[in-house]
This record gives sequence, C-alpha cells and structure tokens, in this order.
Amino acid sequence: MRVRVFYHDKCFDGACSAALFSRFYRERIRNDVEFEYCGLLHRAGALFNEDDFTGDENAIVDFKYSSSPKISWWFDHHLSAFLTPADAAHFEQDVSNQKFYDPDFKSCTGFIAMIAEQRFGFDPRPIAELAKWADIVDAAMYENAKSAVEMKAPAMKLTMAIEASADHEFVKKMIPLLAHQSLESILEEPFVAAVLPPLLERHHRSIDILRKRSTEVDGVIFFDITDLDLEGYNKFVPYYLHPDSIYSVGLSKSSFRVKVSVGSNPWSKREPTVNLAKVCERYGGGGHARVGAISFDVTQNEMARKAAAEIVSELRASVPGPR
Repeated sequence: MRVRVFYHDKCFDGACSAALFSRFYRERIRNDVEFEYCGLLHRAGALFNEDDFTGDENAIVDFKYSSSPKISWWFDHHLSAFLTPADAAHFEQDVSNQKFYDPDFKSCTGFIAMIAEQRFGFDPRPIAELAKWADIVDAAMYENAKSAVEMKAPAMKLTMAIEASADHEFVKKMIPLLAHQSLESILEEPFVAAVLPPLLERHHRSIDILRKRSTEVDGVIFFDITDLDLEGYNKFVPYYLHPDSIYSVGLSKSSFRVKVSVGSNPWSKREPTVNLAKVCERYGGGGHARVGAISFDVTQNEMARKAAAEIVSELRASVPGPR
C-alpha cells in the first residue's frame, strides 16, 4: 500500500502534520504502508498537479482543498482553505469521514491529533511535544519577540532549518523522525546538525539586513528584500526590531515566486483589526486572520510591489490616530 502525503512545504506545522498523519495512519488505518512525502507551496497559477496524485491513497495536510477524486484524506485549519466556492461546496457534500476542516485550531498538527483521537481511537500522548510546539510556532505563542528570534528551543532551530533549507529532500527526510523522536534528538541527526551553523549565521545576518531595510510608519512595517536570497527569514524579526508595530508587509523573492508576506505583531499593545486572510485572498493569496501571504510569478515584480503598496496603505489607514 503506497500513500502519498502532500504537506505545506517549508513550514514547521506542515512537516509536523505530515508526520502525525503518517503515525496515525500506520497505527489506526493499516500498517502495511509505504509513505511518500510531497511538499506543496503557494505559487501563482495552479497549486495542484493531478498527475502527482499517484498513490493508492493520497492525503493533503495543512494546505488548500482539492476536489480531485484521487484525494482520500484532507486536513486543514486555514481560513482560506478553499480556492473557489465550488471547492467549499464539494467539501460540504463529502461523506467519506476522511476530510476535516476547522479554522479555529492553532495548528493543523493539533487538529489532526484531536480528530485522530476522537474519530479513530488514536493515542496522541506520544506526540504531545510535537503538537504543543506546532501550536506555539504556527500561532506565534511565544512569550515575546526576543524568544521567537533568539532560536534557543529545539523547535525554533528546526523551524529555521525547515523554512530556509534549499535541499528539496531535507524536510522529507525529517518527517519520519518527527513522528517518533524528540525534537532535541532530531537536532543531533547528522543531516540536520550539518545545516544549522550556516543557517544560524544567515539568521543573524538577516537581522542586520532587516534593521537597515525595514521602516515603520503608523504602526505598519514595510521592507523589500527581493534583491537578496532571504525568503526563509524569521518572520518575527520585524517585530523584534519594531516592537511598537501592529502589522508588517514584506516583499521577498525565490527562484519561482515573488512573495508578499503580511502579518500582525503578536505582542502589539494595539489590537489588530484587519483580517489579513481576507486581504490576501483579494490578490489570490490567503492564510489566517493574523498572518497571510500572496505568491506572484517570479516575473511579476511590479505587480507584487503594487499589491504590497496597496496593502500597506490599507493597513496604515486602519490604524486609529492622527496622520
């Protein structure tokens, strides 16, 4: 039995979701199974390739819904889980008891753990550490920006490696370990330990770059690093540098996309009032109420800059006070 697990790539919660799903499936569905892991990224154009759904079963975790009849399992917690109203309707009509959605969960990992326990009798206690840190990382439940940026906890180092590694096989190799090992022990695996020193150096360099590149006006941070190879920067650095901010809008670039990242400061003394998922959806992106993103084709720099400028203006206008 071959099961292909499609997960949100370059994302700690995405990797943890794939790991937890695999453990649950092997323990509660069938154990004569071989898993294949396929990372998915938000990009301009089609998100799914029907030809990739070649498993005996195909599962999607922590990513948008696909109405393909080849998809047998789906778990997600993003507000913008459905590309179209037709997809939402398709999900509502599903009677398989294998597709689940709840945008109120902090992490997809925690959501899968709850469903697996309540619906299928799975014991979530062995993966308690994984679910706890997936909640903390995905919902930014850190005590302060300093703890989010200093990278002391094993989960923070693994998050950095998952988000910044250029090796397409890196996360796929880590997923089986996440299902059965402690996070601290995974740091000692040779393929993980080898990438940490250069990534930590890159992280510290990115702090200096964002200090020079970012500006805050009316509670909204803006920065453009599309000329640099820094897409996997720590998303909490802007709030570490600008603690009085409410929102941040950043432009970054990789080999296949220009990305507009939109977020809100988890430690702001002023409550964010704008649903960022809804803002990003207008440009073809999505996310959560407090954090979202939009992907443009790598050739669409000016379109991405225009969208970023419009969002910056909208967010600044939403902040009360004199202009």
